[in-house]
Amino acid sequence: MGIASILVVAVGLSMDAFAVAVAAGCAMGRPDARQAARIGAFFGGFQALMPVAGWLAGSALRDAIAAFDHWVAFGLLSAIGLKMIVDAARGDGEACRAGPMPLPVLLGLSVATSIDALAVGVGLSLLGVPIALPAAVIGAVTFVASFLGVYLGCGVGNVLRRGASALGGVALLAIGARILVEHVG
Repeated sequence: MGIASILVVAVGLSMDAFAVAVAAGCAMGRPDARQAARIGAFFGGFQALMPVAGWLAGSALRDAIAAFDHWVAFGLLSAIGLKMIVDAARGDGEACRAGPMPLPVLLGLSVATSIDALAVGVGLSLLGVPIALPAAVIGAVTFVASFLGVYLGCGVGNVLRRGASALGGVALLAIGARILVEHVG
């Protein structure tokens, strides 16, 4: 998997965290760099760790499903991408709320926004892609997206939240389709 594909996956995975970070910026009113970095570090850290966990789980299954691994990767990425698009169309997302984000909420949102990365890690494992570089890139991209999302805040949050999630879903669908075409064609 080349760096361009890794970046596309990373951007796609970071969109949920970006959308939640925008909502968090809304709650802060006037965000400061420390809070933005805290949110970015949690979201980026979980987005980096979850693909590693998925990759480790997928490694245990690789030999058993090698004949249809590309279909599994396609299915996982497509399901995640479609879910992101449907959620965006429904308007699902974190609503603006008052005050700074408490640690339990930040942890919960970090896990919730990184579940997709777990599935991507499984898919990468099934394709035999080493995980270190993708995990680092996914984490770094998510950190930057989340940090910037906090600064965008609630003023544009309601518009961007849907668009960002839908764009992330489309990116994951495109990667899934490319994987399928490469392995079937």
